[in-house]
Formats: sequence, structure tokens, C-alpha cells
Amino acid sequence: MAMKREIGIIGLTFIGVGGVIGSGWLFAPMSAAKLAGPAAILAWAICGVVFLLLALTYAEVCGRLPVPGGLARLPFFTHGRLVAAAMGWTAWVGYLTTAPIETVVMLRYLSEPFPWLQSSETSHSLSAVGVAVAVALLALMTVLNAFGVALFTRINSGLTSVKIFIPLLVAGLLIADRVTMANFTSTPSFMPMGWHGVLSAIATGGVVFAFVGFRHAIDMAGEVRRPQFTIPIGLALSIVVCLVIYTGLQIAFIGALPSADLAKGWASLDIGHSLGPLGALALGLGMVWLSVFILAGAVIAPFGGALISTGSNARIGLALANNGFFPVIFTKLSGKLVPLNALILNLVIGVLMVLFMPFSELLALNGAALVFSLAVGPVTLLAIRRQDPHGRGTFRLPAAGLVCFITFTASTLIVYWSGWDTMWRLGLAMAVGAVLFFGMHIMRGGHHLDYRSALWLVPYFGGLMLYSWLGSFGGGLGIIPFGWDILVGIALSAVCLYFAVRGRLPDAEAAKHRGQHAEEAES
Repeated sequence: MAMKREIGIIGLTFIGVGGVIGSGWLFAPMSAAKLAGPAAILAWAICGVVFLLLALTYAEVCGRLPVPGGLARLPFFTHGRLVAAAMGWTAWVGYLTTAPIETVVMLRYLSEPFPWLQSSETSHSLSAVGVAVAVALLALMTVLNAFGVALFTRINSGLTSVKIFIPLLVAGLLIADRVTMANFTSTPSFMPMGWHGVLSAIATGGVVFAFVGFRHAIDMAGEVRRPQFTIPIGLALSIVVCLVIYTGLQIAFIGALPSADLAKGWASLDIGHSLGPLGALALGLGMVWLSVFILAGAVIAPFGGALISTGSNARIGLALANNGFFPVIFTKLSGKLVPLNALILNLVIGVLMVLFMPFSELLALNGAALVFSLAVGPVTLLAIRRQDPHGRGTFRLPAAGLVCFITFTASTLIVYWSGWDTMWRLGLAMAVGAVLFFGMHIMRGGHHLDYRSALWLVPYFGGLMLYSWLGSFGGGLGIIPFGWDILVGIALSAVCLYFAVRGRLPDAEAAKHRGQHAEEAES
């Protein structure tokens, strides 16, 4: 039974924008500024361009193969079950943590008017009542997604309109009335921490955490009208809109800071308040009424982000079940043509995460898992171009070879910049996934796993782990000095991308997979 195609350009753009503008706009401007100073603006620009190119690699692949749960399903068509399982598992784990993170952040902001939601005795700062409210909100998001993609799209479009308006209002007012240009050139310079700070801001300052939400539009590709046209436009628009919003917020935050807050330097910047750094800044500048809008945005933006991630992760679960990772029951669609069983599974695990998992661990696991699976887009595009050189699709990415090398390398470097403290968590998550996958493989009697097409993952993931451990970011040993480590990352990416594309499925087998998809889509 096929899913309904009811999402148009505006709906898909709003899904992408809604995924990007979650809780990130509330804390990322200060987190990035602490790591890079005024040069945090460069972090947003670099990351925006990279993610735009990355989105365009997915746009062509999704135009050819508009399937639900794209990040878990697309590699199956070019590299088989094992690669699809590895990438899908990391995406699923990352998405699982997103809704709980956004929900906890939203309730932290709501603790300003409702202090009974908060407790200083728990890792997530929520009281018993706050935890109960968080569980109820996660259940509400599941119910809203269960009513079908048409209702979901209408609700999300309304929420995203507000999510766009409030950050633009905050950024515009602060820039117009309060920005001091001296903050960009003094204390002590535009780039006080150098390029190391800019790259750290990209990976751990909230920049990647913000932009990575564009992928929700990819996961909804199976429900898009005219996918060859809608997907590239929707993906590109979502990145461009969010780049404008986040750059404006970063400029506003840096320029509106009082000089007293910068007395000890950017690294020591600390603006603590229940309304977050932007709310604290507005109150400190006497703009009390603006803090009310920030509070509203602090509730709406995370709720919308969690709502989208809930729906997207159900599609990832559906794709993993289709790939043989999860039991067959999770391939079933409800009467509303949504993967209800996958929604319920994600709800149960999300509730357990809120109840028992430290908030800092949720954040670390989210970043590690989501960033790693970014690399599958360039690999899949180069592979499918060789397997199906005359494939259908109105969008064809220019200079695909160069763009794919740039985006694959950038994805590798972003994972590396996340640091060893993040990478070892990713390694643990991958180990758990491997045990579950091969256990399910044995229980089902075994599918053909396409080991040859997955061999490139061994040097790639193993190389990333060693590279991160020896590197100079986030707990690494510092044996590979900064500067040289970028050259190592480029070399690792070039070698692994070459073998990943060369190890693709044989053309006949890939064509068989595409044919099965076409039959399913028509049924």
C-alpha cells in the first residue's frame, strides 16, 4: 500500500525550514560566538553553503527515487542492505533523541512563567510534573502525525510561519536599534580564536545542529507531489531561508552585546537566564516586550521541530523495516497511510530517554549520529549516476563529481570537528546497531547483505575513529596538529569516496531494486 503524495513546494519548504528552526536559534548565536567570536558569522556562511550543496545532491537522488525515509532507504538501491542499515541506524538514533531534546528545551523556557516545571535535582532540569508534561507532549506529537500527512502539513505550515516571523523580528529590531559595529572588530579582533574557533563553532557551537534539520524534507520525499520538481526547489529554499535567519540572529547577538559582557573575552561570555541568551539580552536592553515574543518562539520553535522529527523518524523506521533491520510489523501503514507502528515504537523509546537518559548524553548522541549519516548523499548520487546514467528526473546536479567530493569531504571534516568525545559515542551506537542488525538477520533466516558494497565503511568509519582520537578537537590527543588534520581529512575522504562508488551494486542488481520500488509505488 503506497503512501499519499500530498506535499507541495510550500509544504516541503516549510518542513525543511521547520526542521532547521527548532531550539537552535535560541542558543546557537551565543554558543557559536563563544567559540569563534564575531567570526561565528563565517561559520554560518560556510555551513550554509555546504548544506546547500549537500541538499542538492539529495535533490537529484530523491527526484529519481522519491521514497519515504530517504536516509535509510536510498543507500539500499545503490549499495544494498548493509550500507542502508548502517546509515539508517545512525539517522534513526539521532532522530530518536531530537524530539526529547526539543521537548525538554521547550519546557525549560516555559519554566519562566511556570516554575513548577523545573527542578535542579535532575539532569534535564525538569520536575516530576515537568517530566509528565514532556511525556504528554511527545504523545501529542505522535497523535498529530498519526492523523495523516495532510493534517501534519497544515499544522507544520502554520507553526513554521510563526517560527520564521519571530526570529526575523528579533534579529531585525536588534540590528536596527542596538547593534554596535565595534563589537565586530575589537575584543580583540574579528577572528580572536582563528580558524580553529570557526570550525569548532560549526561542529559543536550549534551550527550543524541547526542546519541538519533540513533532512526531514528528504525523509518525506515519498509523500511529495511532482518530486522531480518539488524536491530540489523545496530543499534549496529551506536552506537559503534558514541561512538568512541564522546569519541575521548572529549579527544581532554579536552587535547588541554590552561591552561589559565582553570584558573577559568571547570564550568567557556567559549570559544566563531562563529565557536564554537572546531573551536575557532583550531584557538587559530594556526591550521587555521583545522578550515576550522570544518566549513565544521558545515554545513554538522546539514544538514544531519535535513534531517534524517525530514524523520523519517514523519514515526512517519504516525504511529500516523495509531493509530488513526492524520486524515486518513496522512496514505496515495505518488507515491514514502513515507508519503508525513505527510512530508508537519511537514514542516508547523517546519516553524512556526522557525518563532515564542524562540530557547531556542525549545532546552528544544526537550530534554524533546525525552528522555521520550526512555522507551517504554524495556516495549515492555518484553511484546511481553510473548504475542508471539515463535515469528520469528533471533536476540534474551540475558538476556532480566535484560537488560530491566537496560535500563528502565536508561531512567527514564536520564529524571530525565534533571531537573524540562525540566520536566514541557514535562508535558505541554503531556497535549496538550492528548487534541488533545481525541478530535480526539471523532470526529472519538471512537476506543477501551485499558485503562487497559495504567494505568501504570499514576504512571510512575506522579511519574516522582513529583520525578523531589522534586529532586536536574535543578530547583528541592532539598528535595530528591543526592544519595538517584538514589535509588528512581530505585524503581520507578522497580514498573512501573512490572505493564507495567503485563498490556500488552491479548495474543489473541495482536495476532490480529500482524495479521493485516502482512496483511498490504503483500498488
